[in-house]
Amino acid sequence: MAVVGAFSPLRGSWIAVRIRQGGKPAGISLLSPTRRRRNCAAVVRAEVSFVGADEAKRLVDEEGYTVLDIRDRTQRERAHIKSSTHVPLFIENQDNDIGTIVKRQLHNNFAGLFFGLPFTKLNPDFARTVKDKFSPESKVLVVCQEGLRSAAAADALEKEGFQNIACITSGLQTVKPGTFESVGKSELQNAGKAGLVTIQGKISVVLGTVLISAYLFITFFPDQAEKLFDLAGISL
Repeated sequence: MAVVGAFSPLRGSWIAVRIRQGGKPAGISLLSPTRRRRNCAAVVRAEVSFVGADEAKRLVDEEGYTVLDIRDRTQRERAHIKSSTHVPLFIENQDNDIGTIVKRQLHNNFAGLFFGLPFTKLNPDFARTVKDKFSPESKVLVVCQEGLRSAAAADALEKEGFQNIACITSGLQTVKPGTFESVGKSELQNAGKAGLVTIQGKISVVLGTVLISAYLFITFFPDQAEKLFDLAGISL
C-alpha cells in the first residue's frame, strides 16, 4: 500500500490518499505524523463505498442510509439535502495568534474573495460528535461539495469503527436537480460557487451575448451597422 500526499492551499491542510495494490483508491484522510506511523500496521476494516448520485439516492430511499453533511456552514446554508445531519469536517478558524491572523488575512484577500470560502481548520471534535449522533452500526451517506472532504471524513469514521459508510463520488456538485429534496436558495450542485467567480461568470455570459448580437447585426444588416458606426465616429 502506498501513501500519496497533496496540499490543499484553499483549506491549508495536507490530504493523503492511500492506494492499495492494483491502483484502487483505499480512501483519503487527513494525517498527522502519528497517524501515518499508525497506518503502517495491518488493520482489517470495512471499506467505504463510493457511489454515484442516483445510487446514493437509492441507498437513502431503499436501504435506510442517513445523510451526513460534512461541509462548512456557508455551503450548507446555500443548499443542503433535506433532513440531513450537519457535522462539519472543517470549522471556521477564529484563532487569534499572530500566525493565524496573517494566514486568515491572506486567505480572505484571495481564496475567500474569489471563491467565497471561509478560513477554516480541521474540526477537532468531528469524530466524537458523529459518534454522539450515530452508532457504529448506522448506515451513513457522507456528503461534501467536491468529494474530497467526504472521503477524508469517511476514512476517519472507518477508523472509529463505523461499518456502513458511503460517499458520493465527486460530491454534491455532480447531483442533478431533483435527485434529492433540498433546502436553500441554490441547487445542491451550485452550493460551492460564490465570491467573484460567480460574478465573473455572469459578466462573461452578458459580454458573450452582446458580442454575438453585435456580430449578427453587422452580418445581416451591414448598411444599418455602417451608419451607426459613422454616427459614433468609428471607422471600419
